[in-house]
Amino acid sequence: QVQLVESGGGLVQAGGSLRLSCAASGRTGSTANMGWFRQAPGKERELVSAIGWSAGTTYYADSVKGRFTISRDNAKNTVYLQMNSLKAEDTAVYYCAVRTLFNNEYNVWGQGTQVTVSS
Repeated sequence: QVQLVESGGGLVQAGGSLRLSCAASGRTGSTANMGWFRQAPGKERELVSAIGWSAGTTYYADSVKGRFTISRDNAKNTVYLQMNSLKAEDTAVYYCAVRTLFNNEYNVWGQGTQVTVSS
């Protein structure tokens, strides 16, 4: 099994930046994709960004394109989400997740980290 530990959330003013980190441990060789989701109060969880663990192909939600950058360090089994030009609407709990091989959905989740953007 894979375990995930997130860090890097916090409070920032609009226009500011934060970098989230997600360190994976355990059976990381089974990782196909790593993604960042977020859930704001009263809203459904949404996929913000994802990266293929082998090929490094990336995905971004339209709402964060041009502002967020996902990257990975395979040697450290860590994925990062650099968030720039933050907006109040980016306020949410951000979750790191892994889709392991032979699974169609993200099946391993981190504990979540709060990101609050003050306007």
